[in-house]
Amino acid sequence: MLKGKKILLGISGSIAAYKSAILVRLLVKAGAEVKIVMTPASEQFIGPLTLSTLSKNEVLSELSENNSWANHVMLGRWADIMLMAPLSCNTLAKMSAGICDNLLMAVYLSATCKTVVAPAMDEDMWHHPTTKENLARIESFGNKIIPVEKGELASGLYGDGRMAEP
Repeated sequence: MLKGKKILLGISGSIAAYKSAILVRLLVKAGAEVKIVMTPASEQFIGPLTLSTLSKNEVLSELSENNSWANHVMLGRWADIMLMAPLSCNTLAKMSAGICDNLLMAVYLSATCKTVVAPAMDEDMWHHPTTKENLARIESFGNKIIPVEKGELASGLYGDGRMAEP
């Protein structure tokens, strides 16, 4: 089912970013080609070296590096599907409002493929009315939302907001 598929994985700043390594490994094992775009905040949770090793592709996080431009338009056109996992509350709000202040958002706003998101945030953030409005808004744009799970959260609480398991 995934053999030969081109998947663009967007990783935003969340403790659940550790799951992205598992996700990349599973996707590659299933025969997908995976390219990764990270927000600068996500690099505080998981390193690009780990992800580039697992994906066998360079990981991008800046619009330009070493006098080279990351062509966000071509990245958005390359993919069969864009998967945002984990999707932080911050990146969700930017998607909803169309704020384009990093490479991941530039790619998302340029993407011509379907986008699927896997939210990850603490329970209070998950249940906040603004988060619910932002989810409804991005869903109205045609994005698909993978439901969060109930479980242990980084805050030590137990509740809704945990990113679905890969």
